[in-house]
Amino acid sequence: MRKLRVLSYNIHKGFNATNFDLVLKGIKESIELVHADLVLLQEVVGHHEHHGKKHKDWPTVSQFEYLADKLWPHHAYGKNAVYTEGHHGNAILSKYPITFSENVNVSTNALEQRGMLHARLKIPGASAELHVFCLHLSLFSSGRRAQLGKLCDRIERLVPHDAPLVVGGDFNDWQEIASPILARKLTLEEAFLKQDGRHAKSFPAWLPVLRLDRIYFRWLEFVTAKIHVDGVWSRLSDHAAVEADFRL
Repeated sequence: MRKLRVLSYNIHKGFNATNFDLVLKGIKESIELVHADLVLLQEVVGHHEHHGKKHKDWPTVSQFEYLADKLWPHHAYGKNAVYTEGHHGNAILSKYPITFSENVNVSTNALEQRGMLHARLKIPGASAELHVFCLHLSLFSSGRRAQLGKLCDRIERLVPHDAPLVVGGDFNDWQEIASPILARKLTLEEAFLKQDGRHAKSFPAWLPVLRLDRIYFRWLEFVTAKIHVDGVWSRLSDHAAVEADFRL
């Protein structure tokens, strides 16, 4: 059976928690060491007019292209937050071909611009394409419930019931309401909940307290889950990265 390693990470636009230090190079080096087949990123800058003038290490390409480099030749980007200087959103990096991608606007208020990035991957030897969703949900409970409803609706309409499925990202779900909803409506399981009986503490990265970052799955054989909080990881983004291994 083919193994599949998934990493989900809110990279905080490439800056550390204080927003002063650009740590994108450290993020790149760290995620490369994970050797994930599939990387789900949130708060990825697609373009910014001024950061290149302020930071000598600012890449000449988009952040998702810079991070993908030679390890992940296939990628998709969902532009969500658009402002005068540029834009940022979610991204999917993959070692396997992406045959389809679409970014869906799931914003629920004027203060937040949120998207749901949906992609299909063609994995050699697999009997069906892998459906992947990368999310960054609202800071408000009512918004998260509405966005979970939109996620469930899209999966019911567009994902075959027997197709392998991964849903990952920053759920901002400190109340932990998402898992019961996704289990009941979609029979989705969450990697850390399956392994440890509880979601992983992932925020803030230097002393995690809140359980915000998740990797859900269906029709995959779960192997193990891991959270990256030690060493250099605690000095990068304000979120910890979460990882899960599966077999197709």
